[in-house]
Amino acid sequence: MSNDPYIHRTLPGSAGGPMLFVFHGTGGDEQQLLSLGRELLPTATIVSPRGDVSELGAARFFRRTGEGVYDMDDLARATAKMAGFIEEQIEATKPSVIFGLGYSNGANILASVVFTQPKLFNGVVLMHPLIPFEPKVSGDLTGSRILITAGRRDPICPPNLTNRLDAYLRAAGADATVEWHEGGHEVRPNEIEAAKRFLSLEPAKGA
Repeated sequence: MSNDPYIHRTLPGSAGGPMLFVFHGTGGDEQQLLSLGRELLPTATIVSPRGDVSELGAARFFRRTGEGVYDMDDLARATAKMAGFIEEQIEATKPSVIFGLGYSNGANILASVVFTQPKLFNGVVLMHPLIPFEPKVSGDLTGSRILITAGRRDPICPPNLTNRLDAYLRAAGADATVEWHEGGHEVRPNEIEAAKRFLSLEPAKGA
């Protein structure tokens, strides 16, 4: 497996069924969201890559120079690399529908992939994303299904930036919704239930 671009885990699902990519937060690994993915989509093939950047020993998907200050060149590198990885996994599995779910840093890399390849996924769940820059979308977000989950007292992902991202996605034509809770950066049960509902609404074939 030395040729794989990322260390990753795959949980097999039903042949020809859905595929779910899950992306961990800073300091997590390829194990972090596997059980959540299986809970959300029991029949899916689940693919979970580990970030290839180390920040004081904590795995991440791209570099940063401070809290909320991204190395944009490295983000571009990581986005292209991740998009290629996702495409290879899809080609090997040939699923019926493709979803993505990321938490925190994982939500950020997932969002960046969506900005560069809006039609790669049938739907994505961004849990506590922080996009402190104005996205540049390659292509068209019209019809893209995106669920954002967030905390109203999140010190890492401020609500105003969540609202700005939501407004941007809607203005670009995406079918975007936000699920809030009253806490901070932690994932709460209502987010998980919202994600389960979102992923259960399978889009029409060819969407």
